[in-house]
Amino acid sequence: MTSDPEELVRLQGYGEMTLRTAVATVMPLAPRQRADAAIFRVRDGVRLAASEIADLASEWGIKPVAEVRSPRLVPDQHWSDIVRGMVREAPLPSLMVAFLMGVLVARR
Repeated sequence: MTSDPEELVRLQGYGEMTLRTAVATVMPLAPRQRADAAIFRVRDGVRLAASEIADLASEWGIKPVAEVRSPRLVPDQHWSDIVRGMVREAPLPSLMVAFLMGVLVARR
């Protein structure tokens, strides 16, 4: 396997590009998607192995996305953050209706 970063390859689902671009496109994918990604050399049609892709990425300084193995490592969102995000994205008429519904429910 040649490690010429300018070699033309075909990344399945993306088309033809240079080897460096293909490796840089594959590495940010989730680990399962990265394992399913297929890079083929244009000159002979040979598929690069996942270990070759990982070796090239480390050689060129392209880091994969960190794997989160436990939900405990992901910070929990608090209800106030969730509601604040919903309010920011909601259109004004729906906010007014929600406010009036809250007033009606609170009076009962």
